Amino acid sequence: MATNLPMLCRATLVLAVSALMFSGFAHADDPQPRAETTAPTGQKGGRGSAAQSSSSTAELHRLPPDSTTKQTLDLPGRTLNFAATAGSIRVFDGKGEPLADIAYTSYALDGADRATRPVTFLFNGGPGASSAWLQFGAAGPWRLPFDGDSLSPSASPEVKPNAETWLDFTDLVFIDPVSTGYSRFVASGEDARKSFYSVDGDANAIALVIRRWLEKHDRLVSPKYVAGESYGGIRGPKVVRQLQLQHGVGVRGLILVSPLFDFREFTGTSLLQYVATLPSYVAVAREAKGPVKRADLADVEAYARGEFLADLVKGEADKEATNRLADKVAELTGIDQAVSRRLAGRFDVGEFRREFDRKNGKVTGRYDGSVRGFDPYPDSSSSRFGDPSGDALQAPLTSAAVDVLTRKLNWRPDGSYEVLNGSVEGHWDFGRGINPPQSVSELRQILATDAKLNVLVTHGLFDLATPYFGSKRVLDQLPAFATQRVKFVVYPGGHMFYSRDGSRQVLRNEVETLIRE
Repeated sequence: MATNLPMLCRATLVLAVSALMFSGFAHADDPQPRAETTAPTGQKGGRGSAAQSSSSTAELHRLPPDSTTKQTLDLPGRTLNFAATAGSIRVFDGKGEPLADIAYTSYALDGADRATRPVTFLFNGGPGASSAWLQFGAAGPWRLPFDGDSLSPSASPEVKPNAETWLDFTDLVFIDPVSTGYSRFVASGEDARKSFYSVDGDANAIALVIRRWLEKHDRLVSPKYVAGESYGGIRGPKVVRQLQLQHGVGVRGLILVSPLFDFREFTGTSLLQYVATLPSYVAVAREAKGPVKRADLADVEAYARGEFLADLVKGEADKEATNRLADKVAELTGIDQAVSRRLAGRFDVGEFRREFDRKNGKVTGRYDGSVRGFDPYPDSSSSRFGDPSGDALQAPLTSAAVDVLTRKLNWRPDGSYEVLNGSVEGHWDFGRGINPPQSVSELRQILATDAKLNVLVTHGLFDLATPYFGSKRVLDQLPAFATQRVKFVVYPGGHMFYSRDGSRQVLRNEVETLIRE
C-alpha cells in the first residue's frame, strides 16, 4: 500500500526500550558492531564460533557506506542547492547483536541553520511499502509522473524536477522500514522478523531510527515533523508517541496522507464499513460525469450518517428499510437496482469495484476508483482481478527509485529494491483478540501531551483503500482540545491523490502552512 523514517559515544550508546512492550530493540548505530569480551568456546556464556559466524553473516548483508552528493535543482522561479544522502542505520537488539539495516534517503538544503531548519521524516504504509511513493510522487526533489496516460507498467521511469517539493521549507528524510526498499535483516531467524513485523515493534524501530538519524546528523535541536501515508495512519501517531516517551524527541507536527486510523470499522460485520465507503462510491459515480469536489458530496455524507445508518441498524429482517436502502444506493451509484437489492445495499469494496462498470467488462481501481481497467475474467463467477490504479505503478516506480539511488546519488546496494513487498503484510502480527490495531488512542495522547503539536489529515475523494469518510468519523469523536489542532482536507484523486497536479500543489501549500506556523 502506498500505501518511512552526530554520533554520541557510538560504541556505548544504548537506547533501552521495554522488551515487554516494544520487542526489545536496544539501539541503532551506523558503525561496525561494537567489540565485546567473549568467554572461551564451550564455556557457559561463551560465544565463540557462533558469534563469529553471526558477525560474518551480518557483514555479508551490510549495506554500502553512506553516499552524500551535492545536487542542484532548477525549478520555476528558484534554484535549490542541497546535499542528498543515501545510507542506512543499523538496529541492534538488547544484547548488542545486529538485527537490521534500515535505509534512508535525506535531502538537506545548503546554507540553512541546523538549529532552526525544520526536518521532516516520511514513510509509507502497507505494511510492506517503501517510501518511494511519497518521495517520487509528492515531496521529494524529483517526481515520477503517474497519473492519467502515464499510468502504465511500460511508462518511462525517468524522473523530473518536482516543482511541488517540500524541500523549500523543510529538509526531508525518507525511511524504508525493514524488507522495503533496500532495508534488510542482517540477523537470521524468526525472532528477528518478529521484532519488526508487528504493530508496536515496527513503530518503535522507526522511532529509534529517527532518533539515531538526529544524533548522527547533529539535528536534535531542529524543529521536527513526521509524515506517513496509508498504514502510516497507524504507524504515525505511535511513532510520535514513542519519540515523546522513549526517545526524548518532541515533534511539532504530524502529517497523514490517506491514513487508516482504526481497523475495527473495516473488520468482519461492522456496519460502519458501509458508512465509511458510501461517499467515495458516489464520488466515483459522479466523477464519471464530470469533476467532483468534496462539497458536492454534502448530501451523501448527510445521508450516510443519517438515514443510511439508521436503515443499516434495522437489519435485513426489516424488508422495507432494506429495500429503501438498496434502492437509494443504486440511485446514488448507478449500479443496477436488482444487484443492489441482492446485496441489500451493502457493497464491500471488492463488490463495488466489479459491479460499478461490469456492463463494459471493466473494474475500478482500489487505490483510485476513478481509474478503470479491463476485468481479465469478465465472465467468471468469482472476482479475479488486480488493481488498475496500483499494479501499473510498481514497475516504473521501482525502476525510478533504483535509478535515482544508483545514478544520481551514487549508492549501489546489492539485492533487489522492494517498492511494495507483499510478504511483509502476509507475516505481519496485527495482534490478537478483540482489539484490532488502532492509533486513535495515541493520537489523543500526543495531542494532549503537547499543546503545540498540530496534525494535518489529508485524503483523496476516490480512494477505496482508505476512504476519507472513515477518517472523518474518527476525527469527529476527538475532544474539543484536539479538534482545534487537527485539520482535515480532502482532494480530488485517489489514495495517491498527489499524482494529480492540482491536488499535489494544494497539499504542498497545506504542509508549508503547517510547518511555518
